[in-house]
Amino acid sequence: METSLRLSGGCGALRIHTKEKFLISPKTYMQVHGEVDTGVGAPSYFSALLHFFYPDFSASLGLGFQYNNHDKLGYCVRGKKAFSLANDGLLSFNIKGRYNVDKELVKKKSRGAAEFSWSIFNFQRDQDVRLKVGYELFEKVPYLQIRENNWTLNADIYGRWNLRFDL
Repeated sequence: METSLRLSGGCGALRIHTKEKFLISPKTYMQVHGEVDTGVGAPSYFSALLHFFYPDFSASLGLGFQYNNHDKLGYCVRGKKAFSLANDGLLSFNIKGRYNVDKELVKKKSRGAAEFSWSIFNFQRDQDVRLKVGYELFEKVPYLQIRENNWTLNADIYGRWNLRFDL
């Protein structure tokens, strides 16, 4: 099980997030997420998604449901396609999207993004770094992600940010 501590700007509460993947077939797995908000001492998020991988196309598709303390129960479809820009696969251009509906199948939120991703192995001794620069298409917001081994910082042009530490 993967566990992380998460903190977002504007929301002072630390969240404890867990994730587990269950292999169904070589190209399919179920991923289960859960999150506890330490500010209220209660679960704030749960999801279960089936992920299908299409390695010949560098693409994936996810279908599942999610529950959070704001929108309650809902369903989602998500997809991602990567285009390698270097022979070693460390530089890529990614397009991804997500479509959420409520339990009555009424649209709740759409997300879509185009991003460049650059992975740098052994940036320094025993330190891997990944940089992502992207544009969220529906909100029309540029964003940045910097990942260093266990730390991830996400930020956008409006000053929204979140920090994650993988345990």
